Amino acid sequence: MQKQFDILYARSVNGQNFYDLIDLMQSSENIQLAYRNIKKNTGSKTAGFDGQTIEDIKHLQISKVVSTIQKMFTHYRPQAVRRVYIPKANGKTRPLGIPTIWDRLFQQCILQVLEPICEARFYKHSYGFRPNRSTHHAKARFETLINRACLYHCVDVDIKGFFDNVNHAKLLKQMWTMGIRDKALLTIISRLLKAEIVAEGYSTRGTPQGGILSPLLSNIVLNELDWWVSNQWENFETKRTYKNKMSKNQALKKSNLKHCYIVRYADDFKILCRTRSQAIRIFRAVKDFLSTRLQLEISDEKSKVVNLKKNSSEFLGFRIKAHPKKTAKRTLYVARSHMTKKALKNAQIKLKKAIIAIQKHQSLENVWRFNTVVMGIQNYYAAASHITDDLIELSHRIQRALHNRLKGIRKEATLQDFTKSLLKRYNGYECKIYRIKDMALAPIHAQRCRINLNFSQTICNYTTEGRNKIHHSLKAINKQTLNTVMKQYIPQRSFEYNDNRISRFIAQYGKCAVTGVELNFDDWHCHHKTPYYFSQDDSYGNLIIVNESIHRLIHLKDHDKIKVLMKVLQLDKKQLNKVNELREQCLNEAI
Repeated sequence: MQKQFDILYARSVNGQNFYDLIDLMQSSENIQLAYRNIKKNTGSKTAGFDGQTIEDIKHLQISKVVSTIQKMFTHYRPQAVRRVYIPKANGKTRPLGIPTIWDRLFQQCILQVLEPICEARFYKHSYGFRPNRSTHHAKARFETLINRACLYHCVDVDIKGFFDNVNHAKLLKQMWTMGIRDKALLTIISRLLKAEIVAEGYSTRGTPQGGILSPLLSNIVLNELDWWVSNQWENFETKRTYKNKMSKNQALKKSNLKHCYIVRYADDFKILCRTRSQAIRIFRAVKDFLSTRLQLEISDEKSKVVNLKKNSSEFLGFRIKAHPKKTAKRTLYVARSHMTKKALKNAQIKLKKAIIAIQKHQSLENVWRFNTVVMGIQNYYAAASHITDDLIELSHRIQRALHNRLKGIRKEATLQDFTKSLLKRYNGYECKIYRIKDMALAPIHAQRCRINLNFSQTICNYTTEGRNKIHHSLKAINKQTLNTVMKQYIPQRSFEYNDNRISRFIAQYGKCAVTGVELNFDDWHCHHKTPYYFSQDDSYGNLIIVNESIHRLIHLKDHDKIKVLMKVLQLDKKQLNKVNELREQCLNEAI
């Protein structure tokens, strides 16, 4: 499907419109790719209203799954969405809508085709729910505008219940404006948005959090805001042509235009301005734009204009402020960041829960779970310039819980008690280490600041140059070989088997697992380690790719035929041991 996606992206960049998208969405190749993408998501094991998960689909034949999805495109009626409430650290809950597994697979087919079209039209400095982008890229852009552009007046805007208040009619019009003009598809999306929520009725507004398409649709809604703000200054069209951006900016500064830049991650966005008066003007203008154009309200209590030289602004769990840095010529201001108070409190709650779990049941699993919580906090907040200070404070906060709850069951440890991965991570830090059940506890404060870089705008999943930037360090097999392997699926076998054999072929780089020799199109076989007739197991771990002759050798029982084949193959000791290991799993005698 990559070639098709690349064509869609290139056409969208050129401003073309799209009409017959459903044909591509319901193609067998797109449906197989959708299954592959859904399967690797842990949410695929969560049941919807009908109680089904990916486990109920994987045993079906490819033709059965493809025909079912194609029928859904013909006359789509969304099934009811199961509503669950996820507890937040502050005691509140977040509502999530979980569609049935068939609806999720159906939505994934739509998403894969819409994403390249939308990616070409999205504003470059929106970072939420987009491929290859992260919260750290948004934070890096925010700090760059402080450090390099010297913009110290920040407009904080909080949209009231954004995901619950998206106007459906407005969203469909925005999709039409973006060039998505397949009326049958727009009808399907309209029905999808109005899907029934169990025990709550039919939805009239909003995009349900938890749906596969919801993140893309929310970005489409706010993309209009992104471009409107950027057109105030960054992309303002002038009658006169300038040599470069710097010359244009110098000319614009003489005007009465609002000097502003927007950085957005999902519904959380900041607008940075040069002066306070500009910030107040853009704040009023954005409030009016959201109300009149997008039918969205802002929270007056949480929305304000902040002077970053005097006060900090909170963004994506970080507290950012501009601090003076004196140079020989003048005083410059640079961005410094900490964890927010809320982030510290949430981290404290998570760690206390992990400690209580160890106290109740002293197992290696619970100790490792504590370590993963610590490493998760360190990995995310390592982007803060003063992360070590924050983690020292966090360590002090939970020191009493560590001491009192684990007293009598923890023992002093050394660096040698760390696992290899933890030793590599924490080697060089001076701290008191404790262990429980022969596993060391990860030191909370042991994390230095990790510089986060701006997102490279040339990175893209839908251009050759962009993919090369992503994959330059990855080893890959020949594309022609892979294309042939993908087409050699077995229709009468399960979806899971056909998908996992491709994954195993890629993982082995198209080489035999026993001899290491590169396989041809016609001599590669997929072997079940534990025989299929015995286990009915098509899982990835039970499959291995081998040469046809090796496959015969694994299953042969005739001693004379084995001798003839052994003379031809000339296996060394290591290869023979591997063959015997596979033979024993098949309940055959070792050679």
